[in-house]
Amino acid sequence: MAAATAITSRRGNDQFRGLFSDTWSVVCTLDVGSLVDGAGSTDTIAVPGVALGDIVLGVSFGVDLAGVNVTAYVSAANVVTLRLQNESTATVDLASTTVDVVIARMV
Repeated sequence: MAAATAITSRRGNDQFRGLFSDTWSVVCTLDVGSLVDGAGSTDTIAVPGVALGDIVLGVSFGVDLAGVNVTAYVSAANVVTLRLQNESTATVDLASTTVDVVIARMV
C-alpha cells in the first residue's frame, strides 16, 4: 500500500448548485507498481474536508489500466481510498501517472 503524492485539490459547489452542497476536484500522482493476476493494491489520498457518506463521482487515470479494475470511495474523514484489482489474466505494471478524482456531498 502506498499513499498518493503530489496532491492538489479544489473545493467548491459552483457546478452543481442544488444537488451537491460541496464538491472536490483532486489531482494526484500515483505509482501502483506491478500487480500479478488476481492481486490488488489499496492506495489512499488525503482530501481535506471529505467525510463518510460523500460520493466519489469519478476517477480517471493518465495511463491505460490494461484490465485493472478501479474502485474509489471515501473511507474515513479526509481520506479517499483507491482499490485497484488486476483481473486481466496477466501481470500488469502501471506506470506512475496522474489520477483525477471528483468527490461530492449531497445536499
